[in-house]
Amino acid sequence: MSESQVTPGNLVRIAHDLGVPQEAFHPYGPGRGKIDPRFAEGSTRSSARYVLVSGMTPTPAGEGKTTTSIGLAMGLSRLGKKTVVTLRQPSMGPVFGIKGGGAGGGRSTVEPSSVLNLHLTGDIHAVAAAHNLLAAAIDNSLHHGNPLDIDPLTVSWSRVVDLNDRALRRVVVGLGGPGFGIPRESRFEIAVASEIMAILALSVSWSDLGQRIARVTFGRTRGGRPLTAADLRVDGAMTALLREALWPNLMQTSEGTPAVIHGSPFANIAHGNSSVLGDRVALATADCVVTEAGFGSDLGGEKFFDIKCRVLGRGPDVAVLVVTARGLRMHGGVGEVKQGRALPPELSRPNLPALKVGLANMERHIGILRQFDVPVVVAINRGEGDSEEEFGAIREAAISCGARDAVVSTHFRDGGEGAKNLAAAVLEASEQENGMPRPLRPLYPLELPVEDKILAVATKIYGAGSVVWSDAARAELARIAKTEAATFPVCIAKTWASLSHDPALKNSPFGFAFPIRELRVLSGAGFVLAIAGETQTMPGLPSDPAFARIGLTAEGEIAGIL
Repeated sequence: MSESQVTPGNLVRIAHDLGVPQEAFHPYGPGRGKIDPRFAEGSTRSSARYVLVSGMTPTPAGEGKTTTSIGLAMGLSRLGKKTVVTLRQPSMGPVFGIKGGGAGGGRSTVEPSSVLNLHLTGDIHAVAAAHNLLAAAIDNSLHHGNPLDIDPLTVSWSRVVDLNDRALRRVVVGLGGPGFGIPRESRFEIAVASEIMAILALSVSWSDLGQRIARVTFGRTRGGRPLTAADLRVDGAMTALLREALWPNLMQTSEGTPAVIHGSPFANIAHGNSSVLGDRVALATADCVVTEAGFGSDLGGEKFFDIKCRVLGRGPDVAVLVVTARGLRMHGGVGEVKQGRALPPELSRPNLPALKVGLANMERHIGILRQFDVPVVVAINRGEGDSEEEFGAIREAAISCGARDAVVSTHFRDGGEGAKNLAAAVLEASEQENGMPRPLRPLYPLELPVEDKILAVATKIYGAGSVVWSDAARAELARIAKTEAATFPVCIAKTWASLSHDPALKNSPFGFAFPIRELRVLSGAGFVLAIAGETQTMPGLPSDPAFARIGLTAEGEIAGIL
């Protein structure tokens, strides 16, 4: 354990200092506990400052949004603000695959990080169990005479596992004869991209959770009527499996400040934000709440405004855009970056001409965030090999295109002390008029047709010139137009490696045709999922997976999670 880290414990004191009543905090195990959120019902403080952290289009190694979120929260605490950072629980798919852990890094971490990166309090396992229970109930109903008259060809419900396993992307179930079920084609998805995970992250109470699960649709009858989890009488059991998973998890940063960890939806194939309930608890107890949206502002950032904030009922007071000189050099054409391979060494050396070309990517992301009428502060996450000339160019470009400020932050090296300048800039930019939060201004109204909502995101956020629809997606659009899903927000699944659908299109692409392959209505989550291009809802492992470096020491310590 590094000198910056605290010994996990004292969560009872942290909960008390945060204002969580004793009866609402439930220690779960070393370094973590559950918060019963009912104490905070109706008590969200309008004066609490709400800070969104998003990022530029990342390199495969990431640009440090989680580290920045943690460091910023600690920096705000050092300025005398009671601050909570709210984060998603990392999925074990990336932990064992390419990305590694999601607990931050250096001197800006959530502790104990190994607990956070693996099972935590079992929320993801509960989500998988609830999701797979519905899958089992569907096949059980088909096996026992099909009393609901399910059309097997319309069953869209997958099975899930929280691991990257490409061999499960398409499967056939029910092989082996009459005693083994009805043969049909199906699929697996990663658990954190499931509708049940989205429901968990968007529900605000047990009753809301149950109602959302009850209206989950999994297929249609032969006559075309949509079928729900309630029709199978499995919704109650699914909700029961998620009873404690709905409660946010309390942990602590490496400087002993509170961290609320809850929800795990992927940002490129799901809505990519921590839970509404976790943020409600934080907003009810803190002066400042720092929350992270996954990947770039085009992914978790847009979905934060158009999906999460609609449920939460408010928007942020300021948005922090995380950039790195290394990432900007990449978008400026330095190095050949491939997923699963080490970054080229030239990316870590100053290159002002390349960086200036890559600044177009940062400018696009500032523009995306400004579309939501929120002030933007750029956090320049300092790395080895960066130069002062590069920092000056970043700051000049950021302010010239509308950012309130651009601040170099050394939180990775220096913890909260290294983020104090960033924290001060965030406080200045987030000043509220009359003590009230900024009004929420989503990208599109819900009354807009689904086709036009997707077009708005593709053109205004991604920079597309048009949207191209597959025949299947066109047919689903026509069906959606006749249902309540026509008023749902949209959640677009696409690559994280580009503003476009194509990971090869770096920097600031414009005018491309954006392809929609498939549409899925997630009735319980309350949004329409649009899958673009070749995006997969079950990731695969790289040639050199991170799991090869993870193990258990003789002292029982988990080692090797990066």
